[in-house]
Amino acid sequence: MIEQELLFLGLLKEGSKHGYEIKKRIREILFLFAGLEIKSIYYPLRILEEKGLVVKKIVRQSNRPRRFIYSLTAQGESRFNNLLLKSFLDFKRPIFSLDISLYFIRYVKPGVLKRRIQTRIRLLERISHGLNRMIRSLKNKKSPSFLWLILEHNLEMLNTEIAFLERLIKHS
Repeated sequence: MIEQELLFLGLLKEGSKHGYEIKKRIREILFLFAGLEIKSIYYPLRILEEKGLVVKKIVRQSNRPRRFIYSLTAQGESRFNNLLLKSFLDFKRPIFSLDISLYFIRYVKPGVLKRRIQTRIRLLERISHGLNRMIRSLKNKKSPSFLWLILEHNLEMLNTEIAFLERLIKHS
């Protein structure tokens, strides 16, 4: 929940938002953070509201249905700052789907193993090229967003996995 809490509070630190806007921003961000899964935004927002970290206002515009606008409270801003600083020193092991397969690698025929690993490398290289394009695009826009840093971090992890897989092919 800490990652979710940091995400929600951080989005509201950028400014007040209605539910759909929060959902849209999360979808954009989750595109970059594959490991973070949020099924519902309203339950976590309600919890944050109960904790006094966010406040909800009901807004009506002419004939449109009512909308809930969420804003950060002073307590929420303090919690966000604490979580943000704490997250830099939080060491959770990244989860790689490949690790489970590696544990059972002895059950895969060598020829099949080599083809599978080569296919994985090709897929990772395609993703790598896409990340490079996105990084260049974000850097060229000179936007205040630091999404390119996240992409560079992911790119380095991806390139490390490619190098590991190439060594694995040589030794198998």
